[in-house]
Parts: sequence; structure tokens; C-alpha cells
Amino acid sequence: MTVFDFLMMALPVVFLIGSVLAAVKAVSRGKSRKTATLMQLASFGFVFAVCMICPFAVSAATGAPAPMGSGADGMAFIGAAAATGLSCIGGGIAVGNAAPAAIGATSEDPKAFGKAIIFVALGEGIALYGMLISIMILSKIG
Repeated sequence: MTVFDFLMMALPVVFLIGSVLAAVKAVSRGKSRKTATLMQLASFGFVFAVCMICPFAVSAATGAPAPMGSGADGMAFIGAAAATGLSCIGGGIAVGNAAPAAIGATSEDPKAFGKAIIFVALGEGIALYGMLISIMILSKIG
């Protein structure tokens, strides 16, 4: 691996880290969190598009086979990443809403702890199901 190859692989990561720092700076200056979140989503979409299009463009220009085998393998990797990522986001939202309610219910009535913790565990289960689906997808590749 040459230095140029390493720099080309590190460039999207550096771009995303820079966009995170820019979003944090914008929020500290008083811009809304919604604007910072949209900026993060736009930068992620740009990096995703560049990382998806560039390998296919290079393989079309040089006549070399596409990297990572067939396109079906690449789509399986994307599907596994989407299953894990989206389920973890959903699980985080669920736990973020259920945990404070469970703490409040427990502080008012300590007997409600068992019932309240079940709802928190259900939110965590969403992330586990997504990870299980991604493992099943990845086990079919090969």
C-alpha cells in the first residue's frame, strides 16, 4: 500500500471529522441543533456518494474488475451496515425516552422498577435485532 492509497482511504474520515468539528463549533456559536444535524447528514451523504461512485468509475475507466468482488457483495455489506446503524439509532431513541421515564417512575414508587426496566430493555432489544440481521446477511456472503 502506497502513501497515496492511504491518503485516499483516510480522506473521507478526515472530511467527516472536520464536519463534526464544524457542527460543534456552529452550535457553540448559537446556531440551531437542527441546522447542525442537517449539515452532518449532508456531509455523510456526500462522502457516501463519493465512496460508492469512485470505485465503479475507476473500474469502468481502467477495465479492471470492481473492488470487493461482485456488486451483490457490496450491496450486502451496505444492507448489513444499514440494518445495524438504523436499528442502533432507533434503539438509542427508544432508550433515551424510556430510561428517564423509568427513573421517574422508580423514584415515585420503588415497586415500579421491574415494570419500568422492561420498557428500557425492549428499546435495547431493537439494536440487538438489527445486529442479528446484519450477522445473518454477512454469513450469506462468501
